[in-house]
Formats: sequence, structure tokens, C-alpha cells
Amino acid sequence: MLGIKYLSQAHLKGFERYKYNSIDTSYLSVYVMHPFWNNCVKFLPMWLAPNIITFIGFLLTVVNFLLIAYYDWDFTAANSKENTVPSWVWSVAALNILLYYNLDGMDGKQARRTGTSGPLGELFDHGLDSYSAGLIPIYMFSLFGSNDLPPIRMFSVLWTVFLNFYLTHVEKYNTGVMFLPWAYDVTMWGVSITMFVTTLLGPSIWHYRIFFDLSMANMFEFVLIGSGIITSHPIILKNIYMSYKNKTGKMRPILEAVRPLFAFVWLFVITLIWSLYSRNGIINLEPRILFLLFGTLFSNIAVRRTPNNREHSLNSSYLQSRLIVAQMSDTRCDAFNILMWPLVAIVAISCFPWYKQLMGVDIAAHTERWIVQALTIFVTIAHIHYGQGVVREMCDHFNIRCFKITSIVLLEQELQQNATV
Repeated sequence: MLGIKYLSQAHLKGFERYKYNSIDTSYLSVYVMHPFWNNCVKFLPMWLAPNIITFIGFLLTVVNFLLIAYYDWDFTAANSKENTVPSWVWSVAALNILLYYNLDGMDGKQARRTGTSGPLGELFDHGLDSYSAGLIPIYMFSLFGSNDLPPIRMFSVLWTVFLNFYLTHVEKYNTGVMFLPWAYDVTMWGVSITMFVTTLLGPSIWHYRIFFDLSMANMFEFVLIGSGIITSHPIILKNIYMSYKNKTGKMRPILEAVRPLFAFVWLFVITLIWSLYSRNGIINLEPRILFLLFGTLFSNIAVRRTPNNREHSLNSSYLQSRLIVAQMSDTRCDAFNILMWPLVAIVAISCFPWYKQLMGVDIAAHTERWIVQALTIFVTIAHIHYGQGVVREMCDHFNIRCFKITSIVLLEQELQQNATV
């Protein structure tokens, strides 16, 4: 880990006190999916660690990203009369999304069944979900193509998904309760069904014009953005307001309550400037890599600050407080992400004229493409390092294994089974 520690004693003590508290607001989830998952989890072996289930589900979303990217790297396959993505790809992608969704619903039940519930499992789950939030929308872009859904509009769709995901955790940061939105279940089923329909009828159906000459891509944008504005955001605001009114939440001062939004807004503004004002039009040259970069940065939103004297005595490392870590450990969520500094530098070079005035030449298109690729690799490695570091530190603190149920827990399971018999 290169001597880097990401969690302070304040974080670890907060994780010790943490208790999961959620309310599922989805009728589909409560009355259909949960009973289904309760039955499915009975077929899983008791030695299977819940985090393995979580990780397999996440890997399925990565497989989808790589598979579709192989056949449609620049979102142009749907622009031609015959979409060049093989029909079986859509079937595989639909099945993988459905499996991811169901595994995501079963991992927590397996944890409670095996007696391994804890903060590590929830952090692991939500951390990977934050990455998947950036991968899944990109699948849909290949259905419409860059003609019907230009990259700058893909950018707006992507950030709508980011906002919906992020506000849910801002809500928990202030209320202490995870309100599980019904839109998640509908979205997972909708994406899967859309891709299965694409296999049966062909991707050309998504190019039909409906009333007022609106394309299916337009409808996709309206439904996605509208559903968040109408059904998600007002409910989140209401839940936060009621937690203050009834004094049931964290009761943070207003600036502390909105503090997690600072990093989100900074990232949005910086990426928007790059997308709109790159002199080479980088969003049209490398949209997929750019969206992957934005998604990785989104998943890693945080800030690094120097600990105070008491924290120095407990931990000589710097303190990092990502939103999900902060809301679970009940620590302060800071307002900037250290990984945004190289992004700021690159945007300054790519968008503002001082570089040309200083160097005497403008930045070439191929150079900016290389910069995007290099930055994506760097940010991805940094993000993986952060995730691995947090998991290792939590495993060491709680004396557990991430992907293995320890022998002590297995012995307790066996004793419980013998007592039941």
C-alpha cells in the first residue's frame, strides 16, 4: 500500500458504532423481489462470502462495458443502417444486468444468513455500485448512436444518473437512513428488457420518430431526467426536511449538510468546461474514455485534508473522507477531491489560450487524446488503490476477511445448526 493509510481512528471508531438503517420505498422490491431473493439465497452455500456475490455482480457490469466497447468504441455503430453490434451481445448484456441486479439484492441477505453483516459489506456494495452507475448508462448510448444522441447530450444523461445516485447518499449523510428509491428497480428491469427487445427486434427500432418528430433518444432523455426531477429529488428534500423538523437526523448546520455537494459541483463544472470548450472537441474524439474517466472520478469523489493534532497522534497519515465513508463513519465529508487537481491542469491546457501563447503552438488533437487516456489510467489505478486500501484497513481493524468467511464464523454456524437439530 506504499505506506498510505486512508482511514483514521475516527473513521474506524465510527464504523464500530455504525448500524445499517434503511427503508425500501419500492413496491416492486418489497412485494416481488425481496420474497424472490429470500428464496434464492437459500440455495447458496453457507461458506460463500457475501462480498464475493457483490464482486461477481460488479464484474458482470464491467464485462458488459468491455464487450459493447469492443464492437462500438465511438458510439457510431447505430448510425449506419445496419447496426454492427451482433444481436447476441445485447442478450448477454441484458442477462448480465439482470444477474447484477439480483446478486445486488441477495448479497445482504447472505450476510445476515451467515452472520457476517457489518459496515465492510455495505461500504463494499455501495462503493462498487457508484462505479457501476457510470458504466451502465454507457451501454444505452450504443443503442441510439452519436447521431440521435450526440456526446454532449450523453454527458447530460450521465450526470443525471450521477446526481440521482449521489443525492441518495447525501440524504443518508443527513438523515442517517438509506431510503431505497423505487426508480432503481424500475431502471434495472427497464435496461434489461430494452436490451432483450433489441435482440428480438433489432436496434433499428430505437431510430423511429414518434410524435412531434421526437426520437427514441429524446424520450430516453426526457424519461430519465424527468423521473429524477419529479419522483426522486423532491422526496429526498422532504426526507431531509422532516429529519430536521422531527429532530431524527444528524442535525448538521446548513453548510455542513450541503458540504458533500461541493465536490460534486466542482467535478461537474470542471468536466462541463472541458466537454464544451476543448479546442479539439475532445468529447467527440474520445467520448467513451472521457465518460469512463468522469465515472471513475465520480466514484472517488472526496477530499484530503491535514488532520488536527489529535488525529496526528492517532494516525500519521492524511485523513480522507469520501461521502459514503463519511456518512457511514459519521465523520465530516470534505469539499474537494485531490484527484481533481490533475483534471484542472489538463482542462486549463486544453480549453484556455494561455498555453498557445506560452508555447507558441496549440495542443494537438492526438496529444489531447493521449492525455485523456493517460489520465484515465492514472485515476483508475488511484481509485483501485483507494478501494483496496480502505478494505484492507477495515479487515485488519475488524479481524475479518473480505472474500472469505473466517473459521470462527463457520464454527458458530455449525454450532447453531447443531443446536437447532
